[in-house]
Amino acid sequence: MTGLSGDVPPDEYVEAEIQSMLAEDPTVAEQGITVVRRENGLVLYGEVESPHRREEILRRVAERFPDTHVTSDIGVIRTQAPTQVEELP
Repeated sequence: MTGLSGDVPPDEYVEAEIQSMLAEDPTVAEQGITVVRRENGLVLYGEVESPHRREEILRRVAERFPDTHVTSDIGVIRTQAPTQVEELP
């Protein structure tokens, strides 16, 4: 998990603003990321197609909300076709 700096506890407005930015900002446009408020900050959950995309999302959130502690639990999904045929029993 990756943490971004900030010591101010987030409120529901920051949570909603981040969720909105992730979905509506044309440079991000990620609707599959969920923002969840925890005791010490916010956690971003979901999956993206590459590590680069994950880092770009975290960078944009940190730029726009520098005083909010954000942790990433964003996974990377496989976007290439499988190389082997799956055999079902």
